[in-house]
Amino acid sequence: MLPCSRLAQNRMKTLFTKVVVALGALTFLLTSATAETKKPNIIFILADDLGYGEVGCFGQKQIRTPSLDKMAKEGMRFTQAYAGNTVCAPSRCALMTGKHMGHATVRGNDVNRLGANDLTVAKILKDAGYTTGLVGKWGLGEENTEGVPPKQGFDYSYGYLNQVHAHDYYTDYLFRNGERIANNTNDYTHDLFAKESLEFVRREKDKPFFLYLAFTIPHSKINPPSEEPYAKENWPATERKKAAMITRMDRDIGRLFDLLKELKLDENTIVFFSSDNGPHHEGGADNAFFKSAGPLRGIKRDLYEGGFREPTIVRWPGHVKANKVSDHIWGFWDFLPTACDLAGVSAPKDIDGLSIAPTLLRKGKQQEHDYMYWEFNERGFQQAVRMGDWKALRLKPGQPLELYNLKKDLGETKNVAAANPKIVEKIESILKTCRTEYVKKDKGPKKKK
Repeated sequence: MLPCSRLAQNRMKTLFTKVVVALGALTFLLTSATAETKKPNIIFILADDLGYGEVGCFGQKQIRTPSLDKMAKEGMRFTQAYAGNTVCAPSRCALMTGKHMGHATVRGNDVNRLGANDLTVAKILKDAGYTTGLVGKWGLGEENTEGVPPKQGFDYSYGYLNQVHAHDYYTDYLFRNGERIANNTNDYTHDLFAKESLEFVRREKDKPFFLYLAFTIPHSKINPPSEEPYAKENWPATERKKAAMITRMDRDIGRLFDLLKELKLDENTIVFFSSDNGPHHEGGADNAFFKSAGPLRGIKRDLYEGGFREPTIVRWPGHVKANKVSDHIWGFWDFLPTACDLAGVSAPKDIDGLSIAPTLLRKGKQQEHDYMYWEFNERGFQQAVRMGDWKALRLKPGQPLELYNLKKDLGETKNVAAANPKIVEKIESILKTCRTEYVKKDKGPKKKK
């Protein structure tokens, strides 16, 4: 029989061992639960005026986009994803607020801007514990207004506020956190944005972050620092330069993915890529040269498909199925509720968007839009509706609708309105209720010329 002291020591050792095992098990469970519930970093990369057909994985044969093509192989490529509008500012408004053009605060490249009562995805994610950053082009509020990024939910911002100012790639000023700062006119601003985005990720790597990386490529002016890797191509100079801009952007997107891997953030970061509207003909660009809109009709400022159907890719290793092509129909106003789902918070009720998380993660039932709506306020007043495979346009008030069956006629070559009066009637009824009146403000703040 063991002495009392030895017996007590053995009991203490046994108890200690049990405690250690229990604590180990509890730590494992807590760590596993944390891993499962950890909020993913969210990055939305937005190109500027990039056409549906200007990316390799969407059919481009001449412009090299290896990083985006790899992103598609490692993620999900969407063939029926839409921008918010056919021009810059309203498209970005839909992305930020979850509202389509029938309800958005900004519906044209005019003086309207976001106000204090607008609820942006950045405000929501900031409240959910994310550090929020904007790098690049904003276009939704001038300095000294409620529309500046710091007042719209961004902890950090760097770039242009005004979309016209963003035409100048060699500007003498930019904005940091809403304040004007001097800039070296020898610097190509895209390169500054690429560098700044990497610095933001490095700085915020230890906590959930949302980065809205709004590149200005390939918007005019078409004047990159180099025509490489196309300098020796027997193409018009404008096309060599435009291709060089797109490949330059693709290179920097590849650098961002490399950094995510280096910092071991890759599997906890979902990255979206798209463009704000279709390809432009500004600066002498010839959209026929590269077949910039692919098989689609129209370009920027058109409500035909080429004006706002965009090359869209989403990547999240281990969560979004690799090398997947989806024909799910969605638009920029769906990003806000999707981000809410990813962050584990509720989306606002008064939005038009529907989360596409079920499609991305293959969990739950994906809700479908009854219809998609756009309007364009810079050529008088134009409207478009997508309802299933049907697409309707009205290019002038009072004019009969044009109607196309996109499943049979992707290029919108045959107006079938006369043969489908019931479809036309249904879309006419949608147009009566899908929007509120849009009031343009009389004046905005003065902009530096």
